[in-house]
Amino acid sequence: MLDVDDFWSLVEGSATVTGQSDERLAWLTGRLAGRTPAEVVDFALRLDEVRRRADTWRLWAAASRICDGYCSDDGFHYFQVWLVGLGRETFDRVVADPDTLADVPQVRRLAGRSVRDWADDEWPDWEGLDYVAGEAYERITGVHEGLDEAIEARGHERSFSPDPQDEQDALRDPAEFTRRYPRLAGLFPATGR
Repeated sequence: MLDVDDFWSLVEGSATVTGQSDERLAWLTGRLAGRTPAEVVDFALRLDEVRRRADTWRLWAAASRICDGYCSDDGFHYFQVWLVGLGRETFDRVVADPDTLADVPQVRRLAGRSVRDWADDEWPDWEGLDYVAGEAYERITGVHEGLDEAIEARGHERSFSPDPQDEQDALRDPAEFTRRYPRLAGLFPATGR
C-alpha cells in the first residue's frame, strides 16, 4: 500500500532531483513504474484525495486573481495539482489560508507582470501530474488506459474537474477580495476583467 506519507515523499522527491516539471514527471513515472500496479492505483487515489482538499471556492478565487481571471474549470483543476507539486508544507499552508500564496516564490515572480508575458512553464498549473499514474500503470501492465478501470474496481472514480463544496462567497467583488486576501490583492491588483 502507498499511503499519504509515501505519496508526499514521491512528489517532494521529484523536486529534489530537478526543478523542471517534465523531468519531475519522468522521474515520478519511473519511480511508480518500479512499484506494483496496486501501489500505482494508490498514488492516483492519494493525488485525488489530496487535490480535493484544495477544491474550494476560496482557493479558486485566489487562483483566478493570480491568473487575471484566466482560471476555468480545467485551469483550476491543474492549479490544484500544481499546488500539490509545491510540496506538503506549502500545500497545507495555502489550503488553510489562500492569502499565503503571496509567500510562494513561484507566485511572487508573476506579480506585476501581464499573463501575456508569462512563459508556459511559469503558469501555476501542472497538468502532467494527473497522467503520471496512468503512464506508470500502462508500463507495468501493458494495458492502455487501464488505471481508471483499476480505480473503479476499488469502488472509486477519479475527479478531473473542480467541484467545490464550500460556500461560494462574493470574492469576485474587489473590495471583499482585498479584505479577505490583502497580501494577494497587493501583489495582484484587480484589473477589471
